[in-house]
Amino acid sequence: MLKNYTGPVFIIIAALLWAFDGLIRQHLYALPPITIIFFEHLIGLVILSPFIFKYVLTTKLTKREWWLTVLIAGLSGLLGTLWFTTALGKVHFITVSVVFLLQKLQPIFAIITAGIFLKEKLDKRYIKWALLAMISAYFVTFPNGYVNFTTGEGTIVAALYALGAAFAWGSSTTFSKMLLGKVDFKVSTFYRFLITLILALPFLLLYGHTQAGGVAIPSSSQFGLLALIALSTGMVALLIYYRGLAKTPVHISTILELTFPFVAILLDFIVNHTVLSVTQWLAALVLVFSIYQISRLRENIA
Repeated sequence: MLKNYTGPVFIIIAALLWAFDGLIRQHLYALPPITIIFFEHLIGLVILSPFIFKYVLTTKLTKREWWLTVLIAGLSGLLGTLWFTTALGKVHFITVSVVFLLQKLQPIFAIITAGIFLKEKLDKRYIKWALLAMISAYFVTFPNGYVNFTTGEGTIVAALYALGAAFAWGSSTTFSKMLLGKVDFKVSTFYRFLITLILALPFLLLYGHTQAGGVAIPSSSQFGLLALIALSTGMVALLIYYRGLAKTPVHISTILELTFPFVAILLDFIVNHTVLSVTQWLAALVLVFSIYQISRLRENIA
């Protein structure tokens, strides 16, 4: 029975790490988003390579696996992050906004693509707990269920970017699962970082400029933060996530990832002393219970 919980446990651990991401990245606000993406992947790749290069050398990818890797890197590593950051910028980084509401659609895209490409089927128990988890995540994110739509002229454009990010991240979960069925999670992580780095380079040269006109290069302190990201919420978290996803169906994995907004809100409460509403506390309890029930469903899946 313990083996059946291994996948969900790894996914929840990765989601816990992701919740710390915002606390670190907020100190990198002076850098263009593409600069953060590029150097985060460069540092992660440098740290990761000595440990898993021997696995990479003994693994040959098929043409289909190469295409999957490029697709995952483009969607999840590059476009999802860029679109989400751009969406926040359009509404002047107002945290309670339509951007976060649309990002909650990510599990829908993951479940739809898993049904199309992996033929994953949903039973009534899963649907019940998944809906409850998504509703709970909404109320955890938005105090008293209120969404701020008055975010200025950029709201519609921001909504489109946020929707694109939700699609990119949700669908890449399915494509990652397809790749992990054939390729070891350590090798998948290596190529995910390498190809994202290659794809990000032209964007860095085009859009990663400072106001003075040159390409933005992180300072020594910023490099330290980027290394911290690689060793926690970036490369390490992705390794853990891929190990869990390899053993867990997509439709269960994508709901377990809702641990992230729950922990992020609690961290905001602890670090920034943000007062949580009664509805947020209640929704958090329901979310934890729903995630526990969904993780138990893994027992009955081959």
